[in-house]
Amino acid sequence: MLKVAKFGGSSLADAKQFQKVKSIVDADESRRLIVVSASGKRSKDDNKITDLLYLCHAHLQYSVSCESVFSLIESRYLEIKQELGLEINIEEDFAKLRARLDKSLSVDELVSRGEYLTARMMAEYLGFDFVDAAQLVLFDFDGKLNTEKTYAAIREALQEHERLVMPGFYGSLPGGRIKVFSRGGSDISGALLAAAAGADLYENWTDVSGILMADPRIIDNPRRIDTITYPELRELAYMGANVLHEGAIYPVKDAGIPINIRNTNAPDDDGTIICGEDAADLPDSSALITGLTGKKNFTVVTVSKNQHEDNLGIIRRALEVFEKYRVEVEHIPSGIDSFSVVVSSDQVESCLYDIVGEIRAVCRPADIRIVDSIALVAVVGRGMSYRPGVSGRLFAALGDAKINIRMIAQGSDELNIIVGVENKDFETALRTIYSNFVEPADQAPHAAL
Repeated sequence: MLKVAKFGGSSLADAKQFQKVKSIVDADESRRLIVVSASGKRSKDDNKITDLLYLCHAHLQYSVSCESVFSLIESRYLEIKQELGLEINIEEDFAKLRARLDKSLSVDELVSRGEYLTARMMAEYLGFDFVDAAQLVLFDFDGKLNTEKTYAAIREALQEHERLVMPGFYGSLPGGRIKVFSRGGSDISGALLAAAAGADLYENWTDVSGILMADPRIIDNPRRIDTITYPELRELAYMGANVLHEGAIYPVKDAGIPINIRNTNAPDDDGTIICGEDAADLPDSSALITGLTGKKNFTVVTVSKNQHEDNLGIIRRALEVFEKYRVEVEHIPSGIDSFSVVVSSDQVESCLYDIVGEIRAVCRPADIRIVDSIALVAVVGRGMSYRPGVSGRLFAALGDAKINIRMIAQGSDELNIIVGVENKDFETALRTIYSNFVEPADQAPHAAL
């Protein structure tokens, strides 16, 4: 059995959290490959190390001294070192980095030092080998990850290191220049390590005990999702659920490796398993829905077809207009005589009427209607597949709550139902759906979507 364990910033915020990580790693011999983020917040009012490093870079770009911020970062790491009794000479690391603090220091290299230093300290604390991600996670000249070279480098390193700690979030370009992923990219680093190593499980340790069925800021005490498939996770994440970095899914999904979301502060909790197994083999596949989420502030542009015109290709021509203005289309519900294009209101704020004008010119529609302040609610679940009556039950529940449905869309795989409601009804719609499809939770909150 081989597990890759990635620990997020909240799991590494201070010496006490380092101790929790060591207890978790020591408790299971199969946790031999560790990935760490930079130290995170110690409290709600604290700062993440990565945020402070980005702030240092901003100071440098405006020729403003960042010494006070840099000293704050240094003191955080020295405090952890002293409390854990580590021997690592991070004072020298900070001295060398301080000497390079000018405009020539790339932002990627500067912000990556949080993960780099955290990993070096954790490696000594665990008694594992430290391997720099710059040697393992390899990008091409165009900044795209070279998966083939990355896997080869990782497998070569595993020939020499049975137990290792690797910094997350970054790798290197040809020539050695540091390149970072987008924020939250340590999730990707862990997934790459798990896939290359052929791990049996990828554990993602954070400050929550899994994924909840709904946002606890809207739903009181929502249930935890015990198991969720990769397609379901994709649907929830696309509609706003903050679960994992999207790029972390593909390496392990393709390799058939499940992900386990676990809580560093409650290590006995089982968390949520994310897997690619057939839905029929999952223990909770009888549940109608897996989760629900959504987002506000969409605009719906409805185009009515002109019966005196040749409407062949009308949808394509309309979509080309949105593409011209670089507006991402979310959904395209359609009927016999009309179709709608659903887009984020933010994306069309400055160009909506230009778009409408061009659609009139190229499509010659009978009419165009615009509705804004629309929220999309996504009901996701493998249990809905081929289950008659789900949509009817959903719409009836919303009708009983006097919620006006402005749009309906459903994927062909029956994995999700998207309902458009007015912004003002968004929270009520989520509560109504949850109360009608999910029994009251008998457990305390574990995690946030």
